[in-house]
Amino acid sequence: METINWQSFKNELLLHTDKHLQFRYATDKLVAPSYHITEIKQAPITSVDCGGKMNAWTEVIVQLWEPLSGSAERAMTVGKALSIINIVEKAMSINPLATVKIEFGNSEFDTRQMYPNDLLIEGDELIVDLRPDQTQCKAIERGGSCGTTTAEGEACCAPAKTEVKTKVELKNLAVASACCEPGGGCC
Repeated sequence: METINWQSFKNELLLHTDKHLQFRYATDKLVAPSYHITEIKQAPITSVDCGGKMNAWTEVIVQLWEPLSGSAERAMTVGKALSIINIVEKAMSINPLATVKIEFGNSEFDTRQMYPNDLLIEGDELIVDLRPDQTQCKAIERGGSCGTTTAEGEACCAPAKTEVKTKVELKNLAVASACCEPGGGCC
């Protein structure tokens, strides 16, 4: 799955400053034109996958809010969106190679983070076509498969080994014989 990085996303916006910026979050479903870009977040992610490999990447999340009382007939222009981006970039340095995600939800669509799948020109609009994020197994991305054995001899998605413990028998010494016998387990 190819993702769009921040620099590529921003460069595409810069080519179309006069277009109206719209987001398609599902088939035939557009974010209401009265939406706001409420914040841009940068999230450094560090994880360890099921094969024990550490992974690190950065995401830039553009959050959209659809107000209940919105009455705009047209979405903001790309130029307006870029002015918001400029305000953000003056306050915080954004990693140009960070993966872009768009965060959106409304009363009919649970809030989620989605990837820009494609940027399309339709008339006087630049439409960011979004696709949902999906869970994945990074071991597969490295050419392995879930359940394959790692260099340490462990299957990447196998349950963790449990330590076998020796059972200890407890004896009530009050009723034990007066004299301990070898191997009797009283001491």
